[in-house]
Amino acid sequence: FVYLTLRLFNRVVHNAMQTRAADRLSATFAALADPTRRAILARLALGETSVSKLAAPFAMSMPAVSKHLKVLERAGLITRGRDAQMRPCRIEAGPLIGVDDWLTEYRKLWEERLDRLDDYLQVLKAQGSAAVTNTKASKNGGKRGRNK
Repeated sequence: FVYLTLRLFNRVVHNAMQTRAADRLSATFAALADPTRRAILARLALGETSVSKLAAPFAMSMPAVSKHLKVLERAGLITRGRDAQMRPCRIEAGPLIGVDDWLTEYRKLWEERLDRLDDYLQVLKAQGSAAVTNTKASKNGGKRGRNK
């Protein structure tokens, strides 16, 4: 009974962890879906900066920029600190590493598939070359270098 309960508990914990990881990944992709948020992250990749400096290149209100920052913050892509009157923002790599890990699996899958396709195309090319050579030989009556 104890073994079964422990095993069930471990399964529940494992499933919950997978769900949280998938939810984190979904939140990261949702945050990255907007070009304004991607531009904010690109700026933060250069270093920590204030909200007002982040907002400067965009033709939008400070509340709109703040909403974008909240989405990025909820996804864990940025953190906001407090330095006297300034609230500096900085990029956080953790969620991006999760995206890279997820993409790596698919990159491997597609590289393997494309390698197999390339191998198959090389076989077809070789068969095509052989077929062309055989066709030329049969047109010449199997004789090479025939003079007229």
